[in-house]
Amino acid sequence: MVVEVVIKKPSSVLGVRHVQVLMLFLALVLAFSMRVNMSMAIVAMSDRDQDNSFDWNMQTQSVILSSFFWGYIILQIPGGELAAKFGGMVLVTICIGVNSAVSLLIPIGSYYGGWQLVCACRVLQGLSQGLLFPSVHNLIGKWVPLEEKSRLSTLIYAGAQLGTALQLMVSGFIAAAWGWPAIFYANGTLGVLWVVAYVFLGSDSPHTSRMIGEDEKMYIQNSLGHVGTEHKKLPTPWKAIFTSLPFISLIVTHCGQNWGFWTLMTEMPSYMKQVLGVDIKANGVMSALPYLAMYILSFPIGFMSDYILKKKWLSITASRKLSNSIGQWGPALALIGLSYVPAGHVALAVGLLTVVVGLNAGHYTGFMLVHIDMAPNFAGTLMGITNCFANCISIVAPLAAGAMLHDETDPHQWRIVFYVSSAIYFSFNLFFVIFGSCETQTWNAVPQAEDEEKAPSSPQDKSNKYLEI
Repeated sequence: MVVEVVIKKPSSVLGVRHVQVLMLFLALVLAFSMRVNMSMAIVAMSDRDQDNSFDWNMQTQSVILSSFFWGYIILQIPGGELAAKFGGMVLVTICIGVNSAVSLLIPIGSYYGGWQLVCACRVLQGLSQGLLFPSVHNLIGKWVPLEEKSRLSTLIYAGAQLGTALQLMVSGFIAAAWGWPAIFYANGTLGVLWVVAYVFLGSDSPHTSRMIGEDEKMYIQNSLGHVGTEHKKLPTPWKAIFTSLPFISLIVTHCGQNWGFWTLMTEMPSYMKQVLGVDIKANGVMSALPYLAMYILSFPIGFMSDYILKKKWLSITASRKLSNSIGQWGPALALIGLSYVPAGHVALAVGLLTVVVGLNAGHYTGFMLVHIDMAPNFAGTLMGITNCFANCISIVAPLAAGAMLHDETDPHQWRIVFYVSSAIYFSFNLFFVIFGSCETQTWNAVPQAEDEEKAPSSPQDKSNKYLEI
Protein backbone atom coordinates (compact mmCIF):
# COMPACT_ATOMS: atom_id res chain seq x y z
CA MET A 1 0.00 0.00 0.00
CA VAL A 2 1.35 3.42 -1.00
CA VAL A 3 0.91 6.13 1.61
CA GLU A 4 0.46 9.60 0.16
CA VAL A 5 2.57 12.23 1.88
CA VAL A 6 0.79 15.55 2.32
CA ILE A 7 3.25 18.44 2.46
CA LYS A 8 1.73 21.16 4.63
CA LYS A 9 3.11 24.64 4.15
CA PRO A 10 3.71 26.61 7.35
CA SER A 11 1.15 29.32 8.03
CA SER A 12 3.75 32.07 8.47
CA VAL A 13 4.57 34.05 5.31
CA LEU A 14 8.27 34.39 6.14
CA GLY A 15 10.37 31.65 7.67
CA VAL A 16 13.96 30.78 8.47
CA ARG A 17 14.40 29.51 4.90
CA HIS A 18 13.74 33.04 3.68
CA VAL A 19 16.44 34.34 6.01
CA GLN A 20 18.86 31.86 4.44
CA VAL A 21 17.82 32.97 0.95
CA LEU A 22 18.32 36.63 1.87
CA MET A 23 21.79 35.93 3.28
CA LEU A 24 22.82 33.99 0.17
CA PHE A 25 21.44 36.75 -2.04
CA LEU A 26 23.56 39.28 -0.13
CA ALA A 27 26.56 36.94 -0.36
CA LEU A 28 26.34 37.02 -4.16
CA VAL A 29 25.84 40.79 -4.17
CA LEU A 30 29.01 41.22 -2.07
CA ALA A 31 31.03 38.57 -3.91
CA PHE A 32 30.37 40.08 -7.32
CA SER A 33 30.89 43.59 -5.98
CA MET A 34 34.36 42.54 -4.87
CA ARG A 35 34.88 40.65 -8.12
CA VAL A 36 34.31 43.72 -10.31
CA ASN A 37 35.46 46.57 -8.05
CA MET A 38 38.92 46.53 -9.63
CA SER A 39 37.38 47.32 -13.04
CA MET A 40 36.31 50.70 -11.68
CA ALA A 41 39.08 51.33 -9.15
CA ILE A 42 41.88 50.78 -11.66
CA VAL A 43 40.64 53.73 -13.72
CA ALA A 44 41.38 56.05 -10.78
CA MET A 45 44.46 54.08 -9.64
CA SER A 46 46.16 54.60 -13.04
CA ASP A 47 44.96 58.18 -13.63
CA ARG A 48 48.08 60.37 -13.54
CA ASP A 49 45.94 63.42 -12.77
CA GLN A 50 44.78 61.87 -9.50
CA ASP A 51 46.61 61.73 -6.18
CA ASN A 52 48.03 58.37 -5.05
CA SER A 53 48.00 57.01 -8.61
CA PHE A 54 50.33 54.49 -10.25
CA ASP A 55 52.15 54.53 -13.58
CA TRP A 56 50.50 51.40 -14.98
CA ASN A 57 50.18 51.00 -18.75
CA MET A 58 47.29 49.19 -20.44
CA GLN A 59 49.09 45.85 -20.48
CA THR A 60 49.78 46.00 -16.73
CA GLN A 61 46.18 46.95 -16.06
CA SER A 62 44.98 44.00 -18.16
CA VAL A 63 47.18 41.61 -16.18
CA ILE A 64 45.72 42.94 -12.92
CA LEU A 65 42.17 42.66 -14.23
CA SER A 66 42.66 39.07 -15.38
CA SER A 67 44.52 37.88 -12.26
CA PHE A 68 41.29 37.21 -10.35
CA PHE A 69 40.55 34.33 -12.69
CA TRP A 70 43.95 32.70 -12.20
CA GLY A 71 42.76 31.59 -8.79
CA TYR A 72 39.07 31.30 -9.66
CA ILE A 73 39.47 28.37 -12.07
CA ILE A 74 41.37 26.14 -9.62
CA LEU A 75 38.50 25.15 -7.32
CA GLN A 76 35.67 25.00 -9.88
CA ILE A 77 35.52 21.21 -10.12
CA PRO A 78 36.68 20.36 -6.53
CA GLY A 79 34.26 22.97 -5.10
CA GLY A 80 31.27 20.65 -5.31
CA GLU A 81 33.11 17.84 -3.54
CA LEU A 82 34.27 20.20 -0.78
CA ALA A 83 30.74 21.53 -0.29
CA ALA A 84 29.38 17.99 0.04
CA LYS A 85 32.08 17.10 2.57
CA PHE A 86 32.29 20.23 4.74
CA GLY A 87 28.90 21.85 4.15
CA GLY A 88 27.97 24.92 2.16
CA MET A 89 27.77 27.35 5.07
CA VAL A 90 31.42 26.97 6.05
CA LEU A 91 32.66 27.47 2.49
CA VAL A 92 30.43 30.50 1.76
CA THR A 93 31.65 32.07 5.02
CA ILE A 94 35.28 31.39 4.05
CA CYS A 95 34.67 32.85 0.59
CA ILE A 96 33.19 36.16 1.77
CA GLY A 97 35.54 36.36 4.75
CA VAL A 98 38.70 35.95 2.65
CA ASN A 99 37.46 38.37 -0.01
CA SER A 100 36.61 40.98 2.64
CA ALA A 101 39.99 40.69 4.39
CA VAL A 102 41.87 40.94 1.10
CA SER A 103 39.81 43.97 0.01
CA LEU A 104 40.83 45.76 3.18
CA LEU A 105 44.51 44.96 2.47
CA ILE A 106 44.66 45.87 -1.24
CA PRO A 107 45.21 49.68 -0.76
CA ILE A 108 48.16 49.11 1.58
CA GLY A 109 49.50 46.25 -0.55
CA SER A 110 49.43 48.33 -3.71
CA TYR A 111 51.69 50.98 -2.14
CA TYR A 112 54.23 48.55 -0.70
CA GLY A 113 54.09 45.69 -3.19
CA GLY A 114 53.11 47.37 -6.46
CA TRP A 115 51.01 45.72 -9.13
CA GLN A 116 52.57 42.33 -8.37
CA LEU A 117 51.12 42.24 -4.85
CA VAL A 118 47.78 43.52 -6.17
CA CYS A 119 47.75 40.55 -8.56
CA ALA A 120 48.51 38.18 -5.68
CA CYS A 121 45.60 39.62 -3.70
CA ARG A 122 43.25 39.20 -6.65
CA VAL A 123 44.40 35.61 -7.17
CA LEU A 124 43.55 34.86 -3.52
CA GLN A 125 40.13 36.45 -3.92
CA GLY A 126 39.50 34.40 -7.05
CA LEU A 127 40.65 31.21 -5.36
CA SER A 128 38.16 31.61 -2.52
CA GLN A 129 35.32 32.62 -4.87
CA GLY A 130 35.80 29.33 -6.70
CA LEU A 131 33.93 27.81 -3.75
CA LEU A 132 30.96 30.16 -4.04
CA PHE A 133 28.64 28.65 -6.63
CA PRO A 134 29.07 24.99 -5.57
CA SER A 135 28.41 26.01 -1.96
CA VAL A 136 25.35 28.13 -2.78
CA HIS A 137 24.01 25.31 -4.95
CA ASN A 138 24.55 22.90 -2.05
CA LEU A 139 22.63 25.17 0.33
CA ILE A 140 19.77 25.74 -2.10
CA GLY A 141 19.41 21.97 -2.40
CA LYS A 142 18.94 21.68 1.37
CA TRP A 143 16.95 24.81 2.19
CA VAL A 144 14.62 25.62 -0.73
CA PRO A 145 11.46 23.48 -1.12
CA LEU A 146 10.60 22.24 -4.60
CA GLU A 147 7.42 24.33 -4.64
CA GLU A 148 9.48 27.54 -4.16
CA LYS A 149 12.66 26.56 -5.97
CA SER A 150 12.31 28.64 -9.14
CA ARG A 151 11.51 32.00 -7.57
CA LEU A 152 13.84 31.71 -4.56
CA SER A 153 16.76 30.37 -6.61
CA THR A 154 16.28 33.16 -9.14
CA LEU A 155 16.29 35.71 -6.32
CA ILE A 156 19.59 34.32 -4.99
CA TYR A 157 21.45 34.20 -8.29
CA ALA A 158 20.11 37.60 -9.38
CA GLY A 159 22.34 38.99 -6.63
CA ALA A 160 25.31 38.52 -8.96
CA GLN A 161 24.06 41.03 -11.54
CA LEU A 162 22.70 43.41 -8.92
CA GLY A 163 26.06 43.40 -7.11
CA THR A 164 27.83 44.11 -10.39
CA ALA A 165 25.51 47.01 -11.24
CA LEU A 166 25.62 48.57 -7.77
CA GLN A 167 29.41 48.37 -7.61
CA LEU A 168 29.84 50.02 -10.99
CA MET A 169 27.32 52.69 -10.00
CA VAL A 170 28.72 53.72 -6.62
CA SER A 171 32.46 53.24 -7.14
CA GLY A 172 32.85 56.48 -9.07
CA PHE A 173 31.12 58.50 -6.36
CA ILE A 174 33.17 56.86 -3.62
CA ALA A 175 36.46 57.45 -5.48
CA ALA A 176 35.55 61.07 -6.23
CA ALA A 177 34.60 61.78 -2.63
CA TRP A 178 37.21 59.84 -0.60
CA GLY A 179 39.72 58.44 -3.10
CA TRP A 180 40.00 55.02 -4.72
CA PRO A 181 41.13 53.17 -1.51
CA ALA A 182 37.67 53.83 -0.06
CA ILE A 183 36.18 51.49 -2.70
CA PHE A 184 38.05 48.54 -1.22
CA TYR A 185 37.50 49.64 2.38
CA ALA A 186 33.74 49.90 1.82
CA ASN A 187 33.54 46.43 0.23
CA GLY A 188 35.68 44.85 2.93
CA THR A 189 33.71 46.40 5.78
CA LEU A 190 30.35 45.31 4.37
CA GLY A 191 31.73 41.82 3.86
CA VAL A 192 32.91 41.58 7.48
CA LEU A 193 29.47 42.65 8.70
CA TRP A 194 27.86 39.97 6.50
CA VAL A 195 30.18 37.29 7.92
CA VAL A 196 29.31 38.24 11.51
CA ALA A 197 25.58 38.14 10.70
CA TYR A 198 25.82 34.83 8.82
CA VAL A 199 27.70 33.10 11.62
CA PHE A 200 24.65 33.71 13.86
CA LEU A 201 21.86 33.36 11.27
CA GLY A 202 23.20 30.81 8.79
CA SER A 203 23.05 27.04 8.88
CA ASP A 204 24.00 24.12 6.63
CA SER A 205 20.49 22.68 6.61
CA PRO A 206 17.14 22.83 8.43
CA HIS A 207 18.27 19.83 10.46
CA THR A 208 21.20 21.76 11.99
CA SER A 209 19.43 25.11 12.34
CA ARG A 210 18.84 26.35 15.90
CA MET A 211 16.15 28.84 14.90
CA ILE A 212 13.80 26.88 12.67
CA GLY A 213 10.45 25.63 13.90
CA GLU A 214 9.38 22.01 13.60
CA ASP A 215 6.59 22.78 11.10
CA GLU A 216 8.89 24.59 8.69
CA LYS A 217 11.60 21.97 9.07
CA MET A 218 9.21 19.12 8.19
CA TYR A 219 7.79 21.15 5.29
CA ILE A 220 11.25 21.58 3.73
CA GLN A 221 12.47 18.06 4.41
CA ASN A 222 9.29 16.38 3.16
CA SER A 223 9.28 18.55 0.04
CA LEU A 224 12.87 17.68 -0.78
CA GLY A 225 12.61 14.02 0.24
CA HIS A 226 15.24 14.43 2.96
CA VAL A 227 13.30 12.48 5.58
CA GLY A 228 14.84 9.05 6.02
CA THR A 229 16.80 9.19 2.76
CA GLU A 230 20.50 8.93 2.06
CA HIS A 231 22.21 10.59 -0.89
CA LYS A 232 24.71 8.48 -2.84
CA LYS A 233 27.41 9.78 -5.14
CA LEU A 234 27.28 8.11 -8.54
CA PRO A 235 30.50 7.22 -10.42
CA THR A 236 31.27 9.91 -12.97
CA PRO A 237 31.65 8.65 -16.59
CA TRP A 238 34.59 10.93 -17.41
CA LYS A 239 35.49 9.33 -20.76
CA ALA A 240 31.91 9.43 -22.05
CA ILE A 241 31.53 13.06 -20.96
CA PHE A 242 34.66 14.30 -22.73
CA THR A 243 33.89 12.37 -25.93
CA SER A 244 30.31 13.66 -26.15
CA LEU A 245 29.92 16.17 -29.00
CA PRO A 246 26.81 17.82 -27.45
CA PHE A 247 28.79 18.38 -24.25
CA ILE A 248 31.79 19.73 -26.17
CA SER A 249 29.41 22.20 -27.84
CA LEU A 250 28.31 23.23 -24.34
CA ILE A 251 31.93 23.97 -23.40
CA VAL A 252 32.37 25.98 -26.60
CA THR A 253 29.32 28.21 -26.10
CA HIS A 254 30.17 28.76 -22.41
CA CYS A 255 33.64 29.90 -23.47
CA GLY A 256 32.14 32.27 -26.05
CA GLN A 257 29.86 33.71 -23.39
CA ASN A 258 32.72 34.42 -21.01
CA TRP A 259 34.91 35.98 -23.70
CA GLY A 260 32.32 38.56 -24.64
CA PHE A 261 31.00 39.20 -21.14
CA TRP A 262 34.33 39.65 -19.39
CA THR A 263 35.90 41.66 -22.19
CA LEU A 264 33.13 44.19 -21.70
CA MET A 265 33.17 43.89 -17.92
CA THR A 266 36.88 44.61 -17.55
CA GLU A 267 37.46 47.03 -20.42
CA MET A 268 34.22 49.04 -20.62
CA PRO A 269 35.12 51.63 -17.91
CA SER A 270 38.43 52.38 -19.65
CA TYR A 271 36.71 52.65 -23.04
CA MET A 272 34.19 55.13 -21.69
CA LYS A 273 36.91 57.28 -20.14
CA GLN A 274 39.56 57.15 -22.86
CA VAL A 275 37.36 57.24 -25.98
CA LEU A 276 34.07 58.82 -24.90
CA GLY A 277 35.63 61.20 -22.38
CA VAL A 278 33.18 60.42 -19.57
CA ASP A 279 34.41 61.38 -16.08
CA ILE A 280 34.61 58.66 -13.46
CA LYS A 281 31.44 59.71 -11.63
CA ALA A 282 29.30 59.49 -14.78
CA ASN A 283 31.35 56.48 -15.85
CA GLY A 284 30.13 54.48 -12.87
CA VAL A 285 26.45 55.24 -13.41
CA MET A 286 26.58 54.58 -17.14
CA SER A 287 28.61 51.43 -16.72
CA ALA A 288 25.98 50.07 -14.33
CA LEU A 289 23.04 50.54 -16.72
CA PRO A 290 23.82 47.49 -18.91
CA TYR A 291 24.00 45.18 -15.89
CA LEU A 292 20.80 46.57 -14.44
CA ALA A 293 19.24 45.82 -17.83
CA MET A 294 20.57 42.26 -17.68
CA TYR A 295 19.21 41.87 -14.14
CA ILE A 296 15.76 43.11 -15.19
CA LEU A 297 15.59 41.24 -18.52
CA SER A 298 16.53 37.90 -16.96
CA PHE A 299 13.01 37.62 -15.51
CA PRO A 300 10.88 38.18 -18.67
CA ILE A 301 13.23 36.03 -20.77
CA GLY A 302 12.84 33.25 -18.22
CA PHE A 303 9.04 33.56 -18.26
CA MET A 304 9.08 33.58 -22.07
CA SER A 305 11.09 30.35 -22.17
CA ASP A 306 8.72 28.62 -19.73
CA TYR A 307 5.68 29.86 -21.67
CA ILE A 308 7.03 28.51 -24.97
CA LEU A 309 7.62 25.10 -23.41
CA LYS A 310 4.23 25.13 -21.68
CA LYS A 311 2.49 25.85 -25.00
CA LYS A 312 4.72 23.28 -26.74
CA TRP A 313 5.57 25.73 -29.51
CA LEU A 314 9.17 24.44 -29.54
CA SER A 315 11.05 21.42 -28.25
CA ILE A 316 13.29 21.86 -25.21
CA THR A 317 16.39 21.78 -27.41
CA ALA A 318 14.98 24.40 -29.82
CA SER A 319 13.84 26.61 -26.94
CA ARG A 320 17.28 26.52 -25.30
CA LYS A 321 18.98 27.34 -28.60
CA LEU A 322 16.58 30.22 -29.23
CA SER A 323 17.28 31.73 -25.80
CA ASN A 324 21.02 31.24 -26.22
CA SER A 325 20.96 32.85 -29.66
CA ILE A 326 19.16 35.88 -28.22
CA GLY A 327 21.82 35.97 -25.50
CA GLN A 328 24.83 35.75 -27.85
CA TRP A 329 23.86 36.70 -31.42
CA GLY A 330 21.97 39.75 -30.20
CA PRO A 331 25.06 41.17 -28.46
CA ALA A 332 27.22 40.19 -31.47
CA LEU A 333 25.19 42.46 -33.74
CA ALA A 334 25.02 45.27 -31.18
CA LEU A 335 28.82 45.18 -30.72
CA ILE A 336 29.32 45.82 -34.43
CA GLY A 337 27.11 48.88 -34.13
CA LEU A 338 28.99 49.98 -31.02
CA SER A 339 32.31 49.90 -32.86
CA TYR A 340 31.08 52.62 -35.25
CA VAL A 341 29.71 55.06 -32.66
CA PRO A 342 31.41 58.44 -33.25
CA ALA A 343 33.37 60.01 -30.43
CA GLY A 344 31.21 62.24 -28.27
CA HIS A 345 27.95 60.33 -28.84
CA VAL A 346 27.79 59.10 -25.26
CA ALA A 347 24.05 58.37 -25.17
CA LEU A 348 24.19 56.19 -28.28
CA ALA A 349 27.22 54.27 -26.99
CA VAL A 350 25.64 53.64 -23.59
CA GLY A 351 22.40 52.60 -25.27
CA LEU A 352 24.19 50.02 -27.42
CA LEU A 353 26.19 48.75 -24.44
CA THR A 354 22.92 48.33 -22.55
CA VAL A 355 21.51 46.29 -25.45
CA VAL A 356 24.67 44.16 -25.65
CA VAL A 357 24.71 43.21 -21.98
CA GLY A 358 20.94 43.22 -21.44
CA LEU A 359 20.24 40.74 -24.24
CA ASN A 360 22.98 38.54 -22.84
CA ALA A 361 20.47 37.53 -20.14
CA GLY A 362 19.22 34.98 -22.67
CA HIS A 363 22.04 32.60 -21.71
CA TYR A 364 20.38 32.01 -18.33
CA THR A 365 17.60 30.04 -20.06
CA GLY A 366 19.97 28.91 -22.79
CA PHE A 367 23.11 26.85 -22.25
CA MET A 368 23.01 27.28 -18.47
CA LEU A 369 20.07 24.85 -18.27
CA VAL A 370 21.40 22.35 -20.81
CA HIS A 371 23.69 20.77 -18.20
CA ILE A 372 20.54 19.64 -16.37
CA ASP A 373 18.69 18.63 -19.53
CA MET A 374 21.39 16.39 -20.99
CA ALA A 375 22.63 14.66 -17.84
CA PRO A 376 20.61 15.39 -14.67
CA ASN A 377 22.66 12.90 -12.62
CA PHE A 378 25.88 14.80 -13.33
CA ALA A 379 24.66 18.38 -13.84
CA GLY A 380 26.91 19.76 -11.08
CA THR A 381 30.00 18.07 -12.48
CA LEU A 382 29.21 19.26 -16.00
CA MET A 383 28.79 22.84 -14.79
CA GLY A 384 32.11 22.64 -12.96
CA ILE A 385 33.86 21.43 -16.12
CA THR A 386 32.38 24.02 -18.48
CA ASN A 387 32.87 26.80 -15.93
CA CYS A 388 36.52 25.80 -15.52
CA PHE A 389 37.18 26.03 -19.27
CA ALA A 390 35.12 29.21 -19.61
CA ASN A 391 36.99 30.97 -16.84
CA CYS A 392 40.28 30.12 -18.50
CA ILE A 393 38.86 32.22 -21.33
CA SER A 394 38.06 34.93 -18.77
CA ILE A 395 41.81 35.15 -18.15
CA VAL A 396 42.69 35.31 -21.83
CA ALA A 397 40.05 37.85 -22.91
CA PRO A 398 41.36 40.91 -20.96
CA LEU A 399 44.94 40.00 -21.91
CA ALA A 400 43.94 39.81 -25.57
CA ALA A 401 42.22 43.18 -25.30
CA GLY A 402 45.35 44.66 -23.73
CA ALA A 403 47.48 43.26 -26.57
CA MET A 404 45.18 44.89 -29.15
CA LEU A 405 45.07 48.25 -27.37
CA HIS A 406 48.47 49.85 -27.75
CA ASP A 407 46.77 53.25 -27.60
CA GLU A 408 43.62 53.10 -25.51
CA THR A 409 42.46 56.46 -26.89
CA ASP A 410 42.35 55.14 -30.47
CA PRO A 411 38.76 54.19 -31.44
CA HIS A 412 40.06 52.07 -34.34
CA GLN A 413 41.89 49.77 -31.92
CA TRP A 414 38.77 49.48 -29.78
CA ARG A 415 36.88 48.56 -32.96
CA ILE A 416 39.16 45.52 -33.33
CA VAL A 417 38.37 44.46 -29.75
CA PHE A 418 34.62 44.71 -30.40
CA TYR A 419 34.87 42.87 -33.75
CA VAL A 420 36.77 39.98 -32.17
CA SER A 421 34.22 39.66 -29.37
CA SER A 422 31.37 39.80 -31.89
CA ALA A 423 32.93 37.09 -34.06
CA ILE A 424 33.47 34.82 -31.04
CA TYR A 425 29.89 35.33 -29.83
CA PHE A 426 28.55 34.42 -33.29
CA SER A 427 30.77 31.45 -34.18
CA PHE A 428 30.78 29.78 -30.76
CA ASN A 429 26.99 29.93 -30.50
CA LEU A 430 26.69 28.64 -34.08
CA PHE A 431 28.68 25.56 -33.02
CA PHE A 432 26.20 25.05 -30.17
CA VAL A 433 23.18 25.53 -32.46
CA ILE A 434 24.53 22.86 -34.82
CA PHE A 435 25.81 20.26 -32.36
CA GLY A 436 24.07 21.01 -29.05
CA SER A 437 21.30 18.82 -27.67
CA CYS A 438 19.04 18.75 -24.63
CA GLU A 439 18.19 15.08 -25.03
CA THR A 440 19.21 12.95 -22.05
CA GLN A 441 22.57 11.37 -22.91
CA THR A 442 23.08 7.60 -22.74
CA TRP A 443 25.96 8.02 -20.29
CA ASN A 444 23.60 9.69 -17.81
CA ALA A 445 22.04 6.26 -17.06
CA VAL A 446 23.86 4.55 -14.20
CA PRO A 447 23.01 0.90 -13.43
CA GLN A 448 21.31 0.65 -10.06
CA ALA A 449 21.84 -2.12 -7.56
CA GLU A 450 19.33 -4.92 -7.87
CA ASP A 451 17.78 -4.25 -4.47
CA GLU A 452 17.31 -0.58 -5.35
CA GLU A 453 15.57 -1.50 -8.59
CA LYS A 454 13.09 -3.68 -6.71
CA ALA A 455 12.43 -1.16 -3.98
CA PRO A 456 9.03 0.57 -4.24
CA SER A 457 9.09 4.27 -4.96
CA SER A 458 7.45 6.84 -2.75
CA PRO A 459 6.53 10.50 -3.08
CA GLN A 460 9.64 11.27 -1.10
CA ASP A 461 11.78 9.28 -3.52
CA LYS A 462 10.32 11.27 -6.39
CA SER A 463 10.99 14.53 -4.62
CA ASN A 464 14.58 13.43 -4.01
CA LYS A 465 14.94 12.51 -7.67
CA TYR A 466 13.91 15.98 -8.74
CA LEU A 467 16.23 17.54 -6.19
CA GLU A 468 19.22 15.73 -7.68
CA ILE A 469 18.16 16.79 -11.15
